[in-house]
Amino acid sequence: MINPTKLMRGAVSALAIMGAAPMVSGLPIVGATVALAQEQLVGSVLFEGNRRFSDAQLLAMVDVSASGIFTQQRLAADIESIRQAYDRDGFMGVTVTARTEPTADGRVRVVFQVNEGERAGIAAINFTGNNAIGAGNLKGTMLTKETGILSWLLRDDGYDEQKMAVDRERIRLYYANRGYPDAQVNSVAEYDAARNAYFVNVTINEGQPYEFSAVGIETSINGLNTDVLRGTVRTPEGGRYSASELQETIEDMAYEATAQGYSFADVRARLDRDVATGTFKVTYLVDEGARIYVERINITGNTKTRDFVIRRELEFGEGDPFNRSMVIRGRNNIQNLGFFSAVNITTGPGSGPDKIVLNIDVTESSSGEYGATAGYSTADGILGEISLTERNFLGRGQYLRAAIGASQAGRTFDFSFTEPRFMGLKVSAGVDAYHRIYDETATSFYGSQVTGGQLRIGVPLTSTLSASFFGGGERKIIKDDDPTDSSLVTDGQEILKGFGGYSLTWNSLDDQKKPTEGLIASINQQYTYLDYGTGTSQILKSEARARFFMPLIPDSGIVGSVRGQAGIINSLDGNPIHATEAFTPGAQLIRGFEGRGLGPRLTTGEYLGATLYAGVSAEIQFPIPVLPESYGLSGAVWADAAWIDDGTLPGTGTGTYAAASNDEPWRASVGASLIWDSPFGPLRGDVSHVLNKSTDDRTQMFQFTISTLF
Repeated sequence: MINPTKLMRGAVSALAIMGAAPMVSGLPIVGATVALAQEQLVGSVLFEGNRRFSDAQLLAMVDVSASGIFTQQRLAADIESIRQAYDRDGFMGVTVTARTEPTADGRVRVVFQVNEGERAGIAAINFTGNNAIGAGNLKGTMLTKETGILSWLLRDDGYDEQKMAVDRERIRLYYANRGYPDAQVNSVAEYDAARNAYFVNVTINEGQPYEFSAVGIETSINGLNTDVLRGTVRTPEGGRYSASELQETIEDMAYEATAQGYSFADVRARLDRDVATGTFKVTYLVDEGARIYVERINITGNTKTRDFVIRRELEFGEGDPFNRSMVIRGRNNIQNLGFFSAVNITTGPGSGPDKIVLNIDVTESSSGEYGATAGYSTADGILGEISLTERNFLGRGQYLRAAIGASQAGRTFDFSFTEPRFMGLKVSAGVDAYHRIYDETATSFYGSQVTGGQLRIGVPLTSTLSASFFGGGERKIIKDDDPTDSSLVTDGQEILKGFGGYSLTWNSLDDQKKPTEGLIASINQQYTYLDYGTGTSQILKSEARARFFMPLIPDSGIVGSVRGQAGIINSLDGNPIHATEAFTPGAQLIRGFEGRGLGPRLTTGEYLGATLYAGVSAEIQFPIPVLPESYGLSGAVWADAAWIDDGTLPGTGTGTYAAASNDEPWRASVGASLIWDSPFGPLRGDVSHVLNKSTDDRTQMFQFTISTLF
């Protein structure tokens, strides 16, 4: 019996063969034998010539691998998928070909041959129309970077239209936060085949600048204290327009209203524009919002992080009132954990008109770091460290770090663990343990072996003020290779120490890595009980530090800062302060001096240290115009002054105090610095000129250190 389906397929195939047959002398050739290609199974997929993408990455891009069936259509689509992946990563000259090889089992092996060519970079990013804001600041906001000396490592100089669309929005928001709400941003990229690089041209229409005029608060909620709400306003009269400060005020005001017991408070900002004066009158409207409750919270995407780590950042739970500002604050809290590359929150309908479902989708990023680093410090010489750090240990949001370090001055072994929400509270708790070996050097006269640890608790008091409490113990054994050269300690001497204390920290910086405005300050006090084997002592060590940042020229990248610090050690039992507990002021107090190079010392040159010091510093940081922003280099000029008291000296042991070591208690220096925001952390080189010093002080013209806020 003839199968009608097969008969129809045969007829269609015959017509196709006749229509496609070649023409000879104008007549079709009929009756030619044609072999029809059949689908083949794919035995394996291989790649050759690929360096940018691994075999596993390319394998995920091709369909012949996923389907297991070979067709020419699938092969052509896979070649284009690979080519587009390289194109998105900046490889403009890439070519992709493929060949097939039969296998012994009758299948086919597909081999993709990739000729990557050279990766296209960004030759220059040019701006037109940016009269109010410099090109360097605008480049700093962009994800797209110009090709520089570190581009091979950072790989941030590839052109991608999707990334450029994000950059246009980032530039627009940068203007909107600096007084230009109507700024428009366009861009065009031109590829130069001769240089294998793009020229990106960004055109900006800044629009008119605006400031805030009168600021008011109106509410329809009886009993709401608007005077307290005024403390959340970040848009003062006379301040330049800022979209982010408007949004932050709305969120903070809604949060404060919730704290007063009005969980459904809804805050909106009404803006009245006055084009003639270039101002916005702002009225914050605080009204009772719809009474909607959170029925369920769904969390997806967290393959490692536990649900409770995300939920505890929301400050509300299922069954609680729904407040949009609280949701935004919760999203920011989750993002600030540093565990996720993206956090998206959407809402859906609940089981009733007064219920809502919250959907939180996160994209996890790597939270673990391990590796070996090497460096150089003018204080410690060549140094290195092998460390393992996990910021999300076991997916519970805990911090764990273990490190082994070595330098020309000794070795260190450190362990640290922190639970950020101890017993479910907004309290962090942690433990630190360490073992450190310090070798005897020409400047230290003796070495030591120190083993110790501490317990600590941190408590946030306000959004800008936090407190921490700590306590621990330490055992120190003195190692003196030449027992005759030190007058302060003896070889093999054991010093036992118990300590406890607290610190208060105020932090209102706008950026924790590269601040431009704000204040960071800390006060630290520590009680210490010491047992030297031959006696005991009790001391109270107090230190205070503060640094204030301010932009000197708005949107120029030029930032000024003033830093102050002071410390004092008091003996609580009348015994002299032991030299092992004295302050050792150095480059962190005033630049231009060696470590242990300034302050009281003995006639033998052995360093005593200080029990009272104070210092002040002024610094101006600025971008270097001739260098691309992507290099991460900036410059600074500064002036330091410090005072070290010798009225109350540490105990001199069997030695004699050298008056010439502190015959001029005031020290002063000026200098310039080159700061590099490197992948390994902020590094700086300081060139100093000492203006005033004591006779026996040891100066140092160049210093290479890690840059810190204090």
